[in-house]
Amino acid sequence: MPSSRHLSRLVGVAMTPLNSAPAQTPAALVRLALGAALASVPARGPLTLGDVTGLIAVPSLAAPRFMEAHHVATLTKLLPAPRVACRTIDTGGAGPVSALLSAARMAAEGPHGLVAVVAGDAVKNLDSKEFLRRADATCAGPEDPEDRDPDYEQIPSPVIPNGYDRVARYQMEKFGVTRNQLAACSALMSIMASRHPDALTRKPRTIAEVLNSRHVAPVTSVLECARRADGGAALLIASNQFMEKMGIPQKHGVVVVGGGEASGPLYPPIPSRISEEMFSCEQAAEQAYNEAQVGVNDIDFFGLYDCFPICLIRAVEAVGLCGKGQGGLYIEHKYNEIQYRLAQNPNFLPQQVFPINTHGGLQAFGAPWEVPAMYNIIEAFHQLSNTAGSRQVQNARRALVYGNGGIFSHSAVAILGNGRY
Repeated sequence: MPSSRHLSRLVGVAMTPLNSAPAQTPAALVRLALGAALASVPARGPLTLGDVTGLIAVPSLAAPRFMEAHHVATLTKLLPAPRVACRTIDTGGAGPVSALLSAARMAAEGPHGLVAVVAGDAVKNLDSKEFLRRADATCAGPEDPEDRDPDYEQIPSPVIPNGYDRVARYQMEKFGVTRNQLAACSALMSIMASRHPDALTRKPRTIAEVLNSRHVAPVTSVLECARRADGGAALLIASNQFMEKMGIPQKHGVVVVGGGEASGPLYPPIPSRISEEMFSCEQAAEQAYNEAQVGVNDIDFFGLYDCFPICLIRAVEAVGLCGKGQGGLYIEHKYNEIQYRLAQNPNFLPQQVFPINTHGGLQAFGAPWEVPAMYNIIEAFHQLSNTAGSRQVQNARRALVYGNGGIFSHSAVAILGNGRY
């Protein structure tokens, strides 16, 4: 039986420019993105904030608020109002995909005809020491010694890069991933980002440049970290009834045809205790494929979370693009093939062999804390709407988007389709 989510569609998307001047608060960035998303929908008349009856927000690091969605709704004057429901979803970087799945259900099952998903943060303009303090606190481990395992080992600062670095070294030891393969992730993302007009990274970087940049952890350089940024984004999910009422073309937008979520521990174990049991993307992807009744060969575009190279390497394995332990080799082969093709023909389109993160991902496009999975969704929307310009994947009909929270602590996967199969 098809999911009730099929009775709603993602009809509008928008994002603010990254690192715009003058600097904006997270709430201001959200307001700008939401207004742009409402203006983007081809309705009989302009959509307004008064048409929104559901709001889902993900938290900000630069300006955290109690009940973030209610905070945004109050500032925008969406509240007080009858029949408006707000919720805040915090699954870390997976939050936007978790929110998209929730919004699709809200819109389809009623009574919320138009649900907005918003995210915004201003971590680029947050004092660097304060940013590090706040980021470290998220995954540093239990504060009370009694809650720690007997062999507990504190992750050194910066906690998040070092936590992912632990997993990278596990992957190197268990599956033979090489240092060059890790660096190829960053180099590959920079190629993709250089083709997007809004990306922060304007010039492709080489593997050598990645390896020679300052290291923040044993096998992680600064060019392999999510690129800190300020920015906001918004999604609009409408029920079929709302679309008909507002004169939105029936086939406009895309449908969430499947989704899945799964979780792992918040605090990564010591290196000797890392095992496949802590990873959850495979479970989330399997759920999404099963609900959508499709497989990896039915997906034309992939928006995969890539906050650090090891996240991208494990993601291509988890969604089925290659076998277990083969992710590093897969990335390396794709990078080498694209380099060869570009040398032969400077007009070669990388998405022809690598229809993944055509916007450049977290490492090269830009990463305002928990916002970036929104960019995966927005890029998927453009791919499925045939509006991705020079980044367009030919005949894109279905897309898979993946968000990862914490240090592999939560996985959310959504499969989108444009209905033209």
